Amino acid sequence: MFEESLLERIRHVDANPGARIVRDSSQGIGSIMNNLQKILNTRRGSVPIADDFGMPDFTNFPGEDVSDMARRLESMLKGGIEKYEPRLTNVRVAFEPKTEDNLSLRFKLEADMVRDRKTTVPVEFETVVLTNGQVKLSR
Repeated sequence: MFEESLLERIRHVDANPGARIVRDSSQGIGSIMNNLQKILNTRRGSVPIADDFGMPDFTNFPGEDVSDMARRLESMLKGGIEKYEPRLTNVRVAFEPKTEDNLSLRFKLEADMVRDRKTTVPVEFETVVLTNGQVKLSR
């Protein structure tokens, strides 16, 4: 039931009104990844109905060193995910510096995916903030 977003569930019911489909957790993870991509790549202030939806412009952190910027980004990523992806609980974001790639910031995202009202499944993603401010998400 919680594997898909509300709009995805409505689309499936609309396409096949009589069917009650049991889905696996990989479908839920794909749906969550799609939603996270939208959240993390939408600039804050660009959605009229929710001024705080999305992320601030990552390219505007003048004068900060990498560790200060990474701590701020960890907090921003975590806050956006907790607010706009209710299928993830116990969200943890940690900066993971890579010495071979100095031009992007990598974060490890760990959380529990809600399967139903009583069950959760641990999930882990890698989030990479590129120099142009775009955020890539992978499993």
